[in-house]
Amino acid sequence: MTDQSQMTDNLKGRQIYFEFSPMGAYVKVSVMDVKTLTEVSIQGPASASEALLKKNGLKRLEYVLRKKGLIS
Repeated sequence: MTDQSQMTDNLKGRQIYFEFSPMGAYVKVSVMDVKTLTEVSIQGPASASEALLKKNGLKRLEYVLRKKGLIS
C-alpha cells in the first residue's frame, strides 16, 4: 500500500496495492485499486527511485479510472 501523501485528491482514502517486478534494466510496476479492482502497469528504469515509480503508477491509475468514469 502507499503513503497517502503521494496520492492525488481523487485517490485519497482508497486502498492501493503496488507490485514491483525487476526485469533486467527495467522494473514493471503493477498498481491496483481495491475498490474498483482496476489494475494498471507501467515500466521504468531499475535506477529510478521507488517513490518516482509509485508516483507514475498512481498517475496512470488515476488516468484510467477517470477515463472509465469511476472518478471525477
